[in-house]
Amino acid sequence: MSTPQFIQIYQHNAAAVAQELVQGLSAPHAYTSPKYLYDALGSRLFEAITELPEYDLTRTEAQLMHLHSADMVQHLPTGACWIDLGAGNCEKAGRLLGPMQAARYVAVDISVDFVRQALDTLQRQHPDLPMVGLGADFSNGLDLPDALELDPAQPRVLFYPGSSIGNFTPDRALGFLQSLHRACGAAIGSGLLIGVDLLKDPDELAAAYDDALGVTAAFNLNLLLHINRLLDSDFSVHDWHHLSLFNAKASRVEMHLQARHELTVQWPGGERQFAEGETIHTENACKWTVPNFEALLHSAGFASTRVWTDPAQRFAVLWAQA
Repeated sequence: MSTPQFIQIYQHNAAAVAQELVQGLSAPHAYTSPKYLYDALGSRLFEAITELPEYDLTRTEAQLMHLHSADMVQHLPTGACWIDLGAGNCEKAGRLLGPMQAARYVAVDISVDFVRQALDTLQRQHPDLPMVGLGADFSNGLDLPDALELDPAQPRVLFYPGSSIGNFTPDRALGFLQSLHRACGAAIGSGLLIGVDLLKDPDELAAAYDDALGVTAAFNLNLLLHINRLLDSDFSVHDWHHLSLFNAKASRVEMHLQARHELTVQWPGGERQFAEGETIHTENACKWTVPNFEALLHSAGFASTRVWTDPAQRFAVLWAQA
């Protein structure tokens, strides 16, 4: 049985993280990057969100992958190197590696430690498949390191499920997709397999991001505790409440944390006063139509696309050939 290899590119830089957080919190309209939602507790809370009845995105995508896997085999290259972006527990890719006859698997996450155990489990299921864990922050674009020793003649399948592309504004999404197009390399047959959440009823979207049990609220509020550890700030969870809203003009759900009353947050060397009702913008979840997203893929350099959707047109999985 092969043993997974691990490559750590991303290195935590406390000063750079603090600078990024202060820049966002000091902006006229305060904001933070959604990547800070995913500390250890935040990651577990998000897994709980995917089990909620209001949030069917993950289940719908899994059903699509299962129902259409035979058709996907007809369009995706066999013998490819699968590069799983934001691999996490590796479950989504793990269901496809066998049917798609993958020849190599690369699990990319900001921390190799998070995927190490998952890769060990996956390796036992596919004992002869070479596997690599790559610790990298690709939020500003994907740049595959030489240490991966990728074969330029081997086709690559970049796998980006879960509609994480929705966290990007359209302009940033274009730049990000352009970096994925470059990462596909020059081998014939390479491309991107990506999940996209589609535009649907605003009330339904609102419920998906503000569930009755309050799990999404806890997920959002936990961000403050994570910031306190990273910045040595003094946010109090009790001073804030979770707010989600649908921005129809931008076709996105926005998550915010809203101040319950006037307050001041302090950190070493600085502070920020918040008025009652003022918010910190913590995440976007852009929703797309299939034609609009296909146009974005073509603008990023991808050629032909193949689309699979559920009968209700709630979610789409697209194969975009590079």
